[in-house]
Amino acid sequence: MSEAGAPAGALLVLVDPVARRLDGESVRIAKDVLSAGAAAKICLPESPEEFARALARRGHRRPVIVGDDRALVRAVGLLHRERALAAAGALSLVPVGPAPALALAHSLGVPAGAVAAARAVLDGAVRTHDLLVDDSDGVVLGALRIPSAVPGPGGPAGPAGVPRPGAVRPGAQRSVWSACRSLVRTLVRPPVGGTPAPGGAGAHRLRVEADGVLLADVDRPVAGVSVARREGLAEVVVRTGDSDRPVTALARSVTVSGADFRYRADHTVTGPVRRRTWTLRPAAWSLTVPRPD
Repeated sequence: MSEAGAPAGALLVLVDPVARRLDGESVRIAKDVLSAGAAAKICLPESPEEFARALARRGHRRPVIVGDDRALVRAVGLLHRERALAAAGALSLVPVGPAPALALAHSLGVPAGAVAAARAVLDGAVRTHDLLVDDSDGVVLGALRIPSAVPGPGGPAGPAGVPRPGAVRPGAQRSVWSACRSLVRTLVRPPVGGTPAPGGAGAHRLRVEADGVLLADVDRPVAGVSVARREGLAEVVVRTGDSDRPVTALARSVTVSGADFRYRADHTVTGPVRRRTWTLRPAAWSLTVPRPD
């Protein structure tokens, strides 16, 4: 049902199912604080599809996510693909989950505690952020990396020893939802296997361009690429296998092409792909954070 007739300041509170399982008490506190301070509709989706449907039916309600970094990235991605990031207004996040899964939220200024974060939803300030968007309509809120491909011990591995998305650990739950969440917990751990020797087996053969300017080509081994938002531009850092000094550039778009490679955007590993372009969208989305003291 449409929420077009919702009162001014009304909230749509989307509670991530993993947050409910991991820390039901924080979820309860967040719901109580939000419901006491605003007209809040509480949604308890059980799958990514239910999450997407509830968000699409938000009407004039302001979205509030109760969950971890991955839930926030999912919401921003869905709104971007609707071309509705501006119309949706500022998003809010009440972080619930283990500390490594909330690193992005904290870097964006979201308070660590459920009470403080819920209060910021009600009376906080709006902070705008740039957004990296790729040519498949994926979004990056924080870090983007193409690490060296180093096999981890004891099985299939992706970049820097991260298990490939298709790998299933013994005893792991088989549902798509739980498998995705298990992968998140794996991805936020420090990579195993270390950094490969310059020009070693872990190096890529990639062509990297920033605003059309060539930073690396396939004739030189690339040990890693990182892209970060930096004051309205994308900061690109390319580590080559035959040099100790990285190549850096500031640009509005970056294109990586070459042999099959995987990349890590926030907490998600994607690939293999042979070409991908990321474009920086300045001030594309906004988030509610506590007001400055």
